[in-house]
Amino acid sequence: MAEHPHAALVRKGFEAFSRGDMDTLRGLIAGDATHHVPGDHPLSGDFKGLDSIIEMYERLGAETNGTMRAELIGIGVDGRGHAVGMTRFTAERNGKSLDDTGCIIFRIVGDKVTDLDECVEDIDKNNEFWS
Repeated sequence: MAEHPHAALVRKGFEAFSRGDMDTLRGLIAGDATHHVPGDHPLSGDFKGLDSIIEMYERLGAETNGTMRAELIGIGVDGRGHAVGMTRFTAERNGKSLDDTGCIIFRIVGDKVTDLDECVEDIDKNNEFWS
């Protein structure tokens, strides 16, 4: 059975993110998309527009000196424009380490991601790591 197109889009995005391939990500995300990052730290909030999202991704890599990894655990789709990418996220920063699971809920219109809602298992741990 072939992978659902929304699952394939999410997988392609995670693979590009893992390689630091921002050009591929630019082709997958709508220009007016928003990425919602939970928490109360300098990298949380709503990143509106493709440039803002890409800048945030680049900052994640810079803040962790390239140690950040988002291991894709699985993808769920509903066939109506929603997909969930489940991940294990690890990183090191300023002598601290983070190992947490979470997900991103993607809204997809046509062949573009229009909204990304991120959820984490331990929001306090994430706040402490990124602060």
